[in-house]
Amino acid sequence: MKKLLLWTIFLTLAIVVPVPAMAGVNVSIGIPLPPPIVFSAPPDVIAIPDTSDVYVAPDINVDMFFWNGWWWRPWEGRWYRSPYYNRGWAYFNSVPSFYFDVDPGWRGYYRNHNWYGHQWNYERINQERLQHDWRSWHNDRHWERQGNWGVQGYQSRPQQQRQELRHQRQEQYQHRPEVQRHQQQIQHQQRQPKVQRYHGQQQIQHQQRQPEVQRFQRQQQQHSQPRGEQHHGGSEHQQHQGGHGEHRD
Repeated sequence: MKKLLLWTIFLTLAIVVPVPAMAGVNVSIGIPLPPPIVFSAPPDVIAIPDTSDVYVAPDINVDMFFWNGWWWRPWEGRWYRSPYYNRGWAYFNSVPSFYFDVDPGWRGYYRNHNWYGHQWNYERINQERLQHDWRSWHNDRHWERQGNWGVQGYQSRPQQQRQELRHQRQEQYQHRPEVQRHQQQIQHQQRQPKVQRYHGQQQIQHQQRQPEVQRFQRQQQQHSQPRGEQHHGGSEHQQHQGGHGEHRD
């Protein structure tokens, strides 16, 4: 019976917790997941020139990349990743490092088979081949060394120029309206705990000050009582005692 109960709990956790969360992806509660993409067949990909083994699925109307063994997609200023192209998406709390190497105009170059004035004979790669070969291609720098990503007569940009382009694209990305909205949401969430801690500290300090305030108020009341009343009260007490003495005589 105990084994059955433990097995049930394990299956429940396996269903509730997505695979990327188990793999250590940063998952944040309350952040929505992107809408699913319906595929009639596993998507083909192409390698994007001037990148370190970044692949993109060109036949869908949203950006979806494959890089370093993961599928990546942006949505509403946020990033998500999954080991699968059609499920298992989980929130990723930063922009993946490859993204600023991707030329924003890649779709137009893809449609025209032209990469900056050079014929682009890109190679379509199916899912089976991608999953089997992406790691060896990465280790061997296959696309850069063997064919310059299929671009005829093209030489890769110098490293300094690529870094300048990365910086420009990063600035442009930060000015996107959906990215700015997401940043504002993050800043708001980060401020909430600080505000709650501040109010909690104020309440504790108020409670700690209460006894001191009460003591101070009692001292003030004692000091504010007129001295004449205190002396007159003492005289009455003495007269009262004296009257008793006279009566005993």
